[in-house]
Amino acid sequence: MFPIKFLSLLTLSFMMVEDFNTTPLYFNVPIGFPETKYNFKENPLSAEAYNLGKKLFHDPILSRNNTISCASCHTQEMSFAHVDHNLSHGIEDKFGKRNAPALINLAWMDQFMWDGRINDIHVLSVSPINDSLEMDENLDNIKKKLKANDYYLSLFREAYGDEEITNTRILRSLSQYMLMLVSANSKYDRVQRGSEKFTEDEQKGYEIFKANCSSCHTEPLFTTNRFENNGLPIDKNLKDYGVYQVTQKKEDRFKFKIPTLRNISYTYPYMHDGRYESLEEVIEFYTNKKNKNPSFQNKALKSISLQKEDISKLILFLNTLNDKEFTRNEFFGSR
Repeated sequence: MFPIKFLSLLTLSFMMVEDFNTTPLYFNVPIGFPETKYNFKENPLSAEAYNLGKKLFHDPILSRNNTISCASCHTQEMSFAHVDHNLSHGIEDKFGKRNAPALINLAWMDQFMWDGRINDIHVLSVSPINDSLEMDENLDNIKKKLKANDYYLSLFREAYGDEEITNTRILRSLSQYMLMLVSANSKYDRVQRGSEKFTEDEQKGYEIFKANCSSCHTEPLFTTNRFENNGLPIDKNLKDYGVYQVTQKKEDRFKFKIPTLRNISYTYPYMHDGRYESLEEVIEFYTNKKNKNPSFQNKALKSISLQKEDISKLILFLNTLNDKEFTRNEFFGSR
């Protein structure tokens, strides 16, 4: 029932919890990674709760008309990002206001969404569920649908010892699934572990990366998980000012979360509004000294200057951050 294929990061064993048997999952921090920000003691992992969360994540039952699932905008083959449209594609062919980010290595985050408006992964799923442009549903209706489904009643019983369906159980099961979405076996990782080597051009690209990109996309997570103004001009239709829309602080205008560069080839289009289709376009934007927003002050980004040959080698390095096994791992799949 619980396929085991997780790059040796996952171990299963048995224990007794609250007078019923569960199969705990042990989350091991990959070699070279920092300690997680998430405290797993708050929500002890079990195979049964993880399996429930996985089923919920892939089931359109979470949307008002049972057509949109979490996986609709976070597809495993694309590193749990959304590539069909620049903006999230929701219920009744409506479009959201931002591009859906990749859901990977969330255990190292304590702020979520492009504007950081959520600081608890346990409630992360509520936002897309409630959003009228995405899933347009609420937890009360979801509970009714789940209670009428014998299959889900059995999954809740296996995970929690009885058939009671609560908001907490729904959201924490979804959290368990998302927390296990760890990507740490790219060529870059294998080079760091000493089992592979970069090509000469990849190594040169790595040096270019460290000199120009690493202050925001810091190894090994390839993000600081901070919020920065990268100079991107505002979309006149979306009028999205990022963190400012949460804090209403002038200094937060144009600030958005720094996304991870891991699995970067799978997670196009790029930026919070998906305006760039290719890495070449993104790098060209950063090297262009013009067309920045009026609040742009980042000295490190202002100083980036790359020739075409440098850009080619930088992209070769960025491609070493792709973890193909992660995108194909059956442990994360919908079955």
